[in-house]
Amino acid sequence: MEDILDLYHRRYDPEFPLVCMDETSKQLVGETRTPLPPGPGVPARIDYEYERLGVASVFMFTEPLANWRWAPVSEQRTAQDWARFARELVDVHYPEARQITLVMDNLNTHSKASLYKAFPAKEARRLAQRLDIHYTPKHGSWLNIAEIELRVLALQCLAQRIDSFELLAHQVENWQARRNDNNSAKVDWQFSIDNARIKLKNLYPQLLT
Repeated sequence: MEDILDLYHRRYDPEFPLVCMDETSKQLVGETRTPLPPGPGVPARIDYEYERLGVASVFMFTEPLANWRWAPVSEQRTAQDWARFARELVDVHYPEARQITLVMDNLNTHSKASLYKAFPAKEARRLAQRLDIHYTPKHGSWLNIAEIELRVLALQCLAQRIDSFELLAHQVENWQARRNDNNSAKVDWQFSIDNARIKLKNLYPQLLT
């Protein structure tokens, strides 16, 4: 926990950006009856029944100090999917960075081993050397700022019914552009190591005297 909190209080350095990553799923659903549009004094109405059309995954990469998010959408959430997005993060979004500090939970696909599953060894090693990975502790996913961005995405975009992968990708891309353009849409992280040692002291080992 202290490792992650220490990272969050580092100064901004474009050569060593701090990026947080998380992912979520979105159930794709279709209407079984045509929704009724709103009218004067009458809200829009949709039927409670719906058709299940599969599940898609939304990945979230965010650099809090740069007010930047990238939320690619995938039909799956395999090791190869994570590796593909990790390479795009390195080569497309941060080509000039010397090394990217990446904060994630310890899901089994979130590892440098996934790079070796997806790419030849030489390419996997090149990417692995550009990533400095730090994991949130077990049951400590709340320490991941990407989880905050996913919550905002859920409220502002994913709460509606979306019936296709293509529409989901389009809606998420539009949300991403709007939020990145909003200079006030920032995460102001205040929780510190000193706060943790006071408020979460039960998580620290006790020395018997």
